[in-house]
Amino acid sequence: MGRFANLGHDLYEGRVSYDFVGRRRLWYCVSLLIVVLAVGGLVGRGLNLGLEFEGGTEFTVSTEGTQENADKFSEVAEQSGVDVGQVSASTSGSDKVIIQTQPLSQSDADLVEAAFEDAGASEVSQQSIGATWGAQILDRALLALGVFLALVVLFIWGYFREWKMSVAALVALAHDVVITVGVYAIVGFEVTPASVTGLLTILGYSLYDTVVVFDKVRENTRSYTTNTRSTYAELANLAVNQTLVRSINTSVTALLPVAALLFVGVVVVGTGPLKDLALSLFVGMAAGAYSSIFIATPLAVQLKERDAPVQAQAKRVMARRGKGPTKAERPEPVAGGSDPPSDATTRGPSGSDPVAGGPGGAPAAPGTPAAPVPSGASAGSSSPAARPTRSSAGRTQPQRRPRSQRGKGHR
Repeated sequence: MGRFANLGHDLYEGRVSYDFVGRRRLWYCVSLLIVVLAVGGLVGRGLNLGLEFEGGTEFTVSTEGTQENADKFSEVAEQSGVDVGQVSASTSGSDKVIIQTQPLSQSDADLVEAAFEDAGASEVSQQSIGATWGAQILDRALLALGVFLALVVLFIWGYFREWKMSVAALVALAHDVVITVGVYAIVGFEVTPASVTGLLTILGYSLYDTVVVFDKVRENTRSYTTNTRSTYAELANLAVNQTLVRSINTSVTALLPVAALLFVGVVVVGTGPLKDLALSLFVGMAAGAYSSIFIATPLAVQLKERDAPVQAQAKRVMARRGKGPTKAERPEPVAGGSDPPSDATTRGPSGSDPVAGGPGGAPAAPGTPAAPVPSGASAGSSSPAARPTRSSAGRTQPQRRPRSQRGKGHR
């Protein structure tokens, strides 16, 4: 846990960074593959609509809740002499079997119930559900979904003042819904009102996670136009990294209890609204955590990069990075930290006029008399006094005179 905490701190400070925004094409391809599989399962297998949406008669048979008994009573219903249509059989706990048929009249339902009792059922109960109730639930769910999406657009546009973030959030929500519905079709779970409730719940969770990341993006890019070190995309990518550990912690904390509910609903209970609700919550939360990191922010940045101010700021950042001298171009400092002296700038003992050169170390102009040569020195040679040295700090040091010249001029 300590290493994970250090990783979170490094991500927040920018010392460690994963390029989520720059690799957006990879994430798009992964999401496209998952969505294609989900749509393929939805088109190929279709949804297993529950009794509340299609209508029918449900029998609850009190017997040992095993798959063998479920298959047994399913055959009993088909051989009861009543047109029961397609029969669906499942276990409910350890002492019940659920048999569902098409809508039956009361007399036909009584005949099927009697056949179950003759086959060894200790107790049988029945209920008839019309399809109109399920249709009303579906209509209300679609209405709630439409109102929710409209409020999402208005909220994000009003809070962030950016319609591009609204579009990215809607795409992420659609991504989560399609994946969740596709998983329902692939695994064959029954779609019940509990499933619809879970689907609406995950929309709020996915939006919450996305808004948290968007808020950090807004904080990092508030004054991006004056930033000459990082582009808009880099600042947004930093925001994703800064919220990554929080997103992981929140998702794992939320998924663990939902996974426990799913296990109890599938393994222990076997049927009922618990597993339907838990499956939609589990798949939707996982998809929402993924989309808020890999889909919403990269898509918002991609749309934002089409703006002229963002493009101009990116050019300024790139130009600033290209101006700095490379390592090979930087002069190497000499010992003591001073710059190396110019070859044409050799000064005399007094540190004033350059020797054998023009002002500032430039070559003497034609016709200009050369500097006088000290007495006792021949042309082309220099006396010890004409050969000054430099200290490690770059200052000219006075030279000691020869013994033959010491004391002259001071008597």
